[in-house]
Amino acid sequence: MAQNWTPGSWRQKPIQQVPEYPDAAALAATEATLATYPPLVFAGEARRLKKQLANVAEGNAFLLQGGDCAESFAEHGADNIRDFFRAFLQMAVVLTYGAQLPVVKVGRIAGQFAKPRSSNVEVLDGVTLPSYRGDIINGIEFNEGSRIPSPERQLDAYRQSAATLNLLRAFAMGGYANLENVHQWMLGFIKDSPQADRYRKLADRISETMDFMKAIGISADNNPSLRETDFFTSHEALLLGYEEALTRIDSTSGDWYATSGHMIWIGDRTRQLDHAHVEYFRGIKNPIGLKCGPSLTPDNLIELIDVLNPANEAGRLTLICRFGHDKVADSLPKLIRAVEKEGRKVVWSCDPMHGNTITLNHYKTRPFERILSEVESFFQIHRAEGTHPGGIHIEMTGKDVTECTGGARAVTADSLSDRYHTHCDPRLNADQALELAFLLSERMKSGRDEKRLAIANA
Repeated sequence: MAQNWTPGSWRQKPIQQVPEYPDAAALAATEATLATYPPLVFAGEARRLKKQLANVAEGNAFLLQGGDCAESFAEHGADNIRDFFRAFLQMAVVLTYGAQLPVVKVGRIAGQFAKPRSSNVEVLDGVTLPSYRGDIINGIEFNEGSRIPSPERQLDAYRQSAATLNLLRAFAMGGYANLENVHQWMLGFIKDSPQADRYRKLADRISETMDFMKAIGISADNNPSLRETDFFTSHEALLLGYEEALTRIDSTSGDWYATSGHMIWIGDRTRQLDHAHVEYFRGIKNPIGLKCGPSLTPDNLIELIDVLNPANEAGRLTLICRFGHDKVADSLPKLIRAVEKEGRKVVWSCDPMHGNTITLNHYKTRPFERILSEVESFFQIHRAEGTHPGGIHIEMTGKDVTECTGGARAVTADSLSDRYHTHCDPRLNADQALELAFLLSERMKSGRDEKRLAIANA
C-alpha cells in the first residue's frame, strides 16, 4: 500500500481543472451518497486487465482504446451503445488479423463524463458563463442555470455508467461478440463505403476458418473464447471527489481500487508531480494511464513513473502520447530513450486526436491525414528505437457523424455542419475508425514481415 496515502489525501494538494460548486454541503452529501453505492467494476476485473496490459508491455499484445470524447446524458441509449460496440469489434478483429496478436479492448465509456478545459469561462455574444466541463458537472446549454456545477449530476453519471456497463457485459459475454457473427457487425451506413468490401473479404476469411475449426470439433459451443470477449472500461479521472467516493478496499488483497472504471488516466493538464491527481493515482492498484504531451520532459516523465509505478510492474502504467503530427518526431524519441535507459516497464500508446485539433468554418475538427500521420510516425519511431508500439487511443463513435475531415469517403470543411453532434471534441465516425484500423493493420503486418526477414537473415 502506498505510504501515507488515503483515498482523500489528494485534498491536501493543489488541484487543477476543478469546478467551483456553489453549495459545499450539497457536494459533500452527494459524495457521501455515492460512497454507499455498489462498485461499478470489481478489483478482479481490473487485475485481469492489468495482466493483459502486461502482455502489451512485453510486446505480445496490442491495446485498442477508444470511445466518446465526452459521454452525454441526452444521447444515452441502447442503440448508441450497440453501434459503438459493433464498430469497436470490427476494429479489433481487423487489428488482430493484421498484428496476429491479441487485442486488449478498452472503451472510453461508462464514465467518460468530465472534460478539462483550456479556459474557465466561455464568451458568446458578449455573455460570459462558466465553461461546459461535461455532463457530470454542468450542462452544455449556454445559459446561467445550465452552467452552474451541480453535484447531483454525479448520481446521474453513476446510474448511466451502471446501465451502460450492464449492456456492454451482456454484449461481450452473451454471444454478440461471437466470431460467427463477424458479418453482422457491419454498420448500415458503412455498407456502401470503401471499407465495406475490405471488411467483407476479411470476414469471409474468418468465416472460412471458423467452418474449418468446426469441422475438426472446435466451435463456439465448446470454446468460450470464440463467442465471448473481454471488454474493459476507462475514463479520465478528472473529478476526484467522485473517484474518491467510489474507491474501495478489495477484500481479497486489502488494496484500494478505483471502482468507477477498470482503467483511469491522468490528463496532460493535471499531471503535475506535487498536485492532487498524481497523489490520488499513486495509491490505487488499477492499471492507469498518463497522457504525455509536448511539454513533458524526459526527467519529469521518469519522476512521474517513479511515483505512479514504483514497483516497475508491467501493465500498471500506459503512457498515452498526444503530441500532434508535427511534434511527435521531436518529442517521442527522447521519452522512449529515457524510459529504456531506466529500464521502466510501460505500455506505449498513441493518441493521434488531441494534438491535431484545428478550427474550420467555426467548427473544431481533426483532419484524418494528420491523425494518420501521427500514428505512422509513432510506429516508425518505435521501430527505429527497437520498442513496441503497444496501442492506439482514439475518440470515435459508431454513428455516421461529420466531425473529422478526410477519410476515404471524404468529409470536407463544408460538410462538417451536416452531422456535427459531439458535446466536446470531434470524433472519428465508424467508417473513418475502420479505415484507420485497416491502415494500422497493414503497418503492423509490414513490421512483422520485416522482423521475420531480419531474423531469417541474421
